Formats: sequence, C-alpha cells, structure tokens
Amino acid sequence: MSHHANPIRIYIDADACPVKTETYRVAERYGLQVFLVSNSFIAAPREPFIERIVVGNEPDAADDWIAERASSGSIVISADIPLADRCVKAGAKVIAPNGRSLDENSIGMALATRNLMDDLRSSGQITSGPKSFQPRDRSNFLSSLDLAVTQLKRAGFQP
Repeated sequence: MSHHANPIRIYIDADACPVKTETYRVAERYGLQVFLVSNSFIAAPREPFIERIVVGNEPDAADDWIAERASSGSIVISADIPLADRCVKAGAKVIAPNGRSLDENSIGMALATRNLMDDLRSSGQITSGPKSFQPRDRSNFLSSLDLAVTQLKRAGFQP
C-alpha cells in the first residue's frame, strides 16, 4: 500500500529545539521535507528540503500550525506535551528532543505528569525545571528519529 499523497514530513517545534542540526542530517539522508516552525526567524541551512515557517507571536501559534498539519506519515519534534498529545491524536509520530517517543501508550501518562508538575509549580512546591540536555539525549534522539522514519517507510509512506 502506497501513501504517495501523504509523504513523510518532519515538523520541528523550533523555538527551543536543541536537535535541529541532527534532524536536518537525518532528513537529508532519507530525502524528507522538514518544516522549521517558530515564532521568529531561525537560521537554518539554505537547503531545498528545509522550509522555514515563521508564525505570529501568539502563545500557541507554532503549536497550532504544526497540529493542523500533523497526520499519519508525519514526525513531530517537540518537548511540548500538549502539542504532542494533539499530534498523536492526529496519527503523527512524536519525538521529544531527548529521544523519548510519545505515542498512544505513553501520552496519557506524559500529560498527567506535566499537569501534576504544573500544579506543584503553581503552588510553589517545585522550583527546578526539566533536566538539562545531555550528550546521550542527542544519540537517543537520533536513534528514535531513525526508527520512526524506518517504521513509516515500512508502512508504505514515501519521502
């Protein structure tokens, strides 16, 4: 079964993404289109497979742009759990920059944890933010992205 009408696309929630360069390398190797979505201009290599999308400054403008386009055959790179939830529901594969894949099985717990941490922070109980980005996160991310592309190609999606 071929999905030519729905090619593999990568959407990067780019404003704070630490793995843009790794994503470009994987996309180039597989011949995939990358959409770099941000609230302001972000420097990126001038390559035909990289498209910069600058959305407005509204708080969720980048998330909304990505969520409206995510579907089966899409890979979304984001650490934003509510965005990940929207994209998973649309059938997309979602990978956090640390390499964690978010899917139907893990998104519920990820949302619950995020909401709990939000509640604790707003009541002043937790002051530390997310763990800092580690070198092993980069290699975990590359493995997860490679696996996602392979799974989509096996499912019949094309570049």
